[in-house]
Amino acid sequence: MLTKAERTKQFILETAAPIFNQKGISGANIDDVLAATKLTKGCLYGHFEGKEDLALQVVNYMLATNGEKIMQAISKGKTAKAKVFAYLDFYKDPLNTYLKGGCPVCNIAVESDDNFPAIKEKIAGVIRHGQELFVSILNQGIEKGEFSDNLDPVLYAFKAVSAVEGAVVMCRALNTAKPMVGLLKSLKAELEGYVI
Repeated sequence: MLTKAERTKQFILETAAPIFNQKGISGANIDDVLAATKLTKGCLYGHFEGKEDLALQVVNYMLATNGEKIMQAISKGKTAKAKVFAYLDFYKDPLNTYLKGGCPVCNIAVESDDNFPAIKEKIAGVIRHGQELFVSILNQGIEKGEFSDNLDPVLYAFKAVSAVEGAVVMCRALNTAKPMVGLLKSLKAELEGYVI
């Protein structure tokens, strides 16, 4: 059971996440968060040292939540192929992502590249971990005889994640999910080509 202070902090993080995801770390400000939460500055600063601390904790919250949502989707798959397809389907509607503003991993990675070294390091770790997980799922599929050993797990994982993340950005800019549908179909067909 969370204490009142812990519940308030969680409420702030949950409320601030879509603001930071939509406006970016540089674009979001304390006043945006105060207006959305209807809390006082004193209350906010009772939980966070300042905007930088708030931004870092919001980023941590968004990345953790994104990871949990993806893991929930993947864990429903019984086979390696089903797990990969579940991952791909997680991104099928780039215009209506679970967190307003698109994929937080991509958004944070782009913005943190030159401006926020601590956040860049954090996002690099998340991306590396995601790639390792994807590769391990594909390797398990090969080991269990589900996929041919002609499949290059590292290459396919990188291609799939890069394509999907880039498609989220492009589909949102073009305001259409149609290209994503074709991309996911193509990535699935490519993987199907390795099914034994």
